[in-house]
Amino acid sequence: MPTQVVQVQPSTNAFSSFIQFWEDVKAIAGPYWYPTKSGERAFSDVIRAWGMLILLLLLIILFVGINAGNTFIHRYLIDVIIQEKDYSKFTSTISIYAVGIISITLLLGFNKFLRRQIALDWYQWLEKNILNKYLEKRAYYKINFKADIDNPDQRLSQEIEPITSSAINFSATFLEKALEMMTFLVIIWSISQQIAIAIIIYTIICNFIGGYLNQEFIKINQAELESKGDYSYALTHVRNHAESIAFYQGEQQELNIIQRRFLILIKNIQRKIGWERNQAIFNRGYRGAIELGMLLVLAPLYIKGEIDYGQVGQATTASYQFAAALEELIREFGVSGRFSSYVERLSEFSDALEAVTKQPENVSTIKTIEENHLAFENVTLQTPNYEQVIVEDLSLNVQPGEGLLIIGPSGRGKSSLLRAIAGLWNAGTGRLVRPPLKEVLFLPQRPYIILGTLREQLLYPNTNRQMTDAELKDVLQQVNLQNLLSRVEGFDTEVPWENILSLGEQQRLAFARLLVTHPNFTILDEATSALDLTNEGSLYQQLQDTKTTFISVGHRESLFNYHQWVLELAQDSSWQLLPVQDYRLQKAKEIVTNTSENTEITIDNSSQDKSQNESEISTSKRLSHKEMNALTYYSVSTIRSKASKGESITTTDGLTYRYDKDPKVLKWVRV
Repeated sequence: MPTQVVQVQPSTNAFSSFIQFWEDVKAIAGPYWYPTKSGERAFSDVIRAWGMLILLLLLIILFVGINAGNTFIHRYLIDVIIQEKDYSKFTSTISIYAVGIISITLLLGFNKFLRRQIALDWYQWLEKNILNKYLEKRAYYKINFKADIDNPDQRLSQEIEPITSSAINFSATFLEKALEMMTFLVIIWSISQQIAIAIIIYTIICNFIGGYLNQEFIKINQAELESKGDYSYALTHVRNHAESIAFYQGEQQELNIIQRRFLILIKNIQRKIGWERNQAIFNRGYRGAIELGMLLVLAPLYIKGEIDYGQVGQATTASYQFAAALEELIREFGVSGRFSSYVERLSEFSDALEAVTKQPENVSTIKTIEENHLAFENVTLQTPNYEQVIVEDLSLNVQPGEGLLIIGPSGRGKSSLLRAIAGLWNAGTGRLVRPPLKEVLFLPQRPYIILGTLREQLLYPNTNRQMTDAELKDVLQQVNLQNLLSRVEGFDTEVPWENILSLGEQQRLAFARLLVTHPNFTILDEATSALDLTNEGSLYQQLQDTKTTFISVGHRESLFNYHQWVLELAQDSSWQLLPVQDYRLQKAKEIVTNTSENTEITIDNSSQDKSQNESEISTSKRLSHKEMNALTYYSVSTIRSKASKGESITTTDGLTYRYDKDPKVLKWVRV
């Protein structure tokens, strides 16, 4: 029957969820408290952690014992005041009672201190452990390709500390309140067994109700965490892309996105407020019921003379303490809902980091060999999901000191080849021979600007290198950034560099790192796209002077002047490797061939007195500025300038052209 399915399924899910939760807790806590692998933790650190934990346990037992003992002293004190009315006994008893209160106060302070210290030590180790997982084997890069792992920065910065503090607080509070409840229940049992049995039954019922409330509270906490992360990411996204948003004038659209995520967060908070209200009513309700029930039972017993006034006071105090302990315990179970959410997200994050760094089984990968040169040997490169072939059966060898330029249509895998060299992508077959990565410097189109001083910017990634201010000034001069020092106080000034440097300045700063590092191999991915031709030429000339072996990806035709070889990638995953001169000649012939097919021979019979030269021009091939650019070493702007001045141009194949300014022609024609 459908009702049977509905009844059984939640139980199964609840049990499996608890098992999974417990496995997650063991995976997080085990390496810290029970290290089984060598090198996980120093033995002295483990002993220190357990020593503080045992000390906390002893403090809790001592705290509960003194607190319970004080109820007997309080009972005796009441009898002395009301029945015996003996002042000397009162002073001695009140002194003992005061010592108990002072002891409880001090124990409570040390208890809180030890909890925080144990949680802090655990948090420090756990944060370091997860950070190592995040940064080793480039997991921080690969995790971005897993769509189910959201906001890794929030998980690292905001969701680890609550795990350790909540775990220690919950464990200590559970032990403390459970001992208190048992102790005060024994005290109540000694006064009235009927009341003790009623309290036990009442406690079981309340725990069932509290458990139900906590289950829903866990879901609400999980939703709140996710919505907070999404809202925080939206704000960070605006900060990181402020200039692009300003160019697009997209403020209203960004505001709509942020407000949409903020409204989701508000709805989750409102749900949480509602459930917290219900919990508060429940907690205060059962506590009041216990106090009221105690008075209803104890008052008649006292009136009948079956118990004295001190017993009434002790039983009332014990019941109040029992109710307070139970309330605190259920409140901690409520907090554990948030703890459960944090544990689930951290475990999910940790498992994902291990998964992305684990070498997949039964898949082909490119074999990487570390030698002092760079070569592809029958390499077929695929996307990481093995769904698309980027380049097929590539074989080439970059000679020391030479430059290779990779060109091709947008999206055809030019940058992917660089990722393969860097070891980021290895899906495919064949062998990749490359030097150790510490000998290779990568210059991306958007340079990485670190959080640090100008000195650290220039020395990155080896910020421990020693260089004088004079040497660094000389480097800035070479990359045309000599005015940068006038904008800051010195090399040891830390400012938000990404905000004060233009993209062109950032690219020149990246080239400065090259001049500082002097790498044997350099990889440039559109590294001069934001520079003018003069700065580009200056930087590439200095790159050639360093005798480094370099590979560039780019679209600018000016880059042909600084490389010896061209690797062209095609749409069908094929490729061709040619010397620069041969490649330019090949393209020139293709343009001439394509132009010849579209050339029309024009005969003007109305102008018989035209010169022989004009007759030749009228029957010649007509080329645009762009077509002339492909046949020469000149830029398009230079070709336009020569056209306006009426100057002729000789192409790489030895033919001479001049620009025909006739409005009906406006083309370069061969003389």
